[in-house]
Amino acid sequence: MGSFRGLRLVAGNCFRLYERNASSPLRFTRSSVLKTRNDFCTKPQESPKAPTSTYSHRVPLHKPTDWEKKILIWSGRFKKEDEIPETVSFEMLDAAKNKVRVKISYVMIALTVIGCILMVIEGKQAVKRNESLTSLNLERKARLREEAAAMKAKAE
Repeated sequence: MGSFRGLRLVAGNCFRLYERNASSPLRFTRSSVLKTRNDFCTKPQESPKAPTSTYSHRVPLHKPTDWEKKILIWSGRFKKEDEIPETVSFEMLDAAKNKVRVKISYVMIALTVIGCILMVIEGKQAVKRNESLTSLNLERKARLREEAAAMKAKAE
């Protein structure tokens, strides 16, 4: 048992000597690891942070343009243009723009679905009239051949 204790002391001394020559991140890591081992079952005590400066964090304001005012109204943030203040925060403006983007995307999705339904209806009506792309192309090519033959006859 005594030899084990002596071995631990020698290893600790060697590690301390190496730690002096090592870079600071290793020292920081070792001390934080030891700290967490000592306080394994308890929460670490955090020291209260004192305010380092008297800087008050203020949100920068922006004077909205006419287009941005319309966006604020379309987004539902304000009912009338008279209710919009002279300056608004960038966060409010970004939120309004995002809402309008979502509304526009919903409208585009609805228009795409309506367009697809209309094309299906048109296709079914064309089938009833016996129209197909093949028959239309054959008719067009025959008409072009006739026109080319008429031009050739005219040239002679």
